[in-house]
Amino acid sequence: MADQLHFCIHGAGGLGTVVGAFLARSGHRVTLIGRKPHVDAVNANGVRLEGVRANFIQKDNISAVTMPDEVEGEIDYYILLTKAKGTDQALADAKVLVDRTKTAVTLQNGIGKEPKVQAVFGKDKVIGGSIMEGAVLAEPGYVRNHMAVPVTAYFGEIGGGQSERTRTIAQALDASGLGTQSVDDIEQVLWEKLVQVSGASGWSASTLSAIPELDFWAGIQVREGAEHYVTIASELLSIYHAMGYRAQNFFAPVSRLKEIETVGWQQSVEDFIALGQRMAQKGHPVRTSMHDDLVAGRKMEVEEMFGPLVRKAEELNVKIPTFLGVYRLLSTLNHHLPREPRRTEQGAGH
Repeated sequence: MADQLHFCIHGAGGLGTVVGAFLARSGHRVTLIGRKPHVDAVNANGVRLEGVRANFIQKDNISAVTMPDEVEGEIDYYILLTKAKGTDQALADAKVLVDRTKTAVTLQNGIGKEPKVQAVFGKDKVIGGSIMEGAVLAEPGYVRNHMAVPVTAYFGEIGGGQSERTRTIAQALDASGLGTQSVDDIEQVLWEKLVQVSGASGWSASTLSAIPELDFWAGIQVREGAEHYVTIASELLSIYHAMGYRAQNFFAPVSRLKEIETVGWQQSVEDFIALGQRMAQKGHPVRTSMHDDLVAGRKMEVEEMFGPLVRKAEELNVKIPTFLGVYRLLSTLNHHLPREPRRTEQGAGH
């Protein structure tokens, strides 16, 4: 293994704990910042991880604290993984870590989050990053890694290009078993992920949440459901195209944006119906985190995820009537959901 690095993961819910467990298993030092029940369980018994990549209990090289001021030692990489709506409080708490941190990165959903991290840690310390991995904190100390893709994360310098620090973190995650690459244009990865996740999240939360038992595959195998999904995805792709990008399927095979570009609307509908039928037969239910939030009565990341796309469509004069309807509908529901506690929130997965 290369030299041991110290990773501080702020927002140790499902996703943060999965990332931390894999890094610790490969020999790196990991400090998780999370809620007290989870912190106590990790410190007492380690992390129990079950999932599509591996099943193991990790006790060595990993510890947990409830607040940033409890983190000890120099930090090579500070990774912000709270829910986007918890960013301001998390960064306010993290100011005590700035002088001890070499590099900071946010792997949260959304666009435009990096400036907030730069405002605290300084522009020179912040790189860009994006991740796609299904993870749920099933109970304190126990995470389920239910979905994975071959390349789960990307890193790059903000403004373009790669560097030693983007390659180092990519190599560390890749060697741990989480496929990762350092890339020249992290901005494109961020926008493409936003298009992909917003389409899936907006569709599933607005279409399926009235019946709590439904998952993504149950909805997409219905013809009208598939038609609705492909329509939303096509509208969001039109924004992406207007920005000068073409789909790369960075997070294939979950990402199927390139296929929608290639085969068109009607064939895409047929393909998604068939995909939904195949996946439902395999018995591996999948739901987006926004869908989970709405079913659980929690505030959703509507503005954080959908707002940048709505504003970009206005800026570029791109018509997105179906997605705009989804945005308005979920914004209305979000308005009536209860506000969550002030304390930093934990991300469940992306």
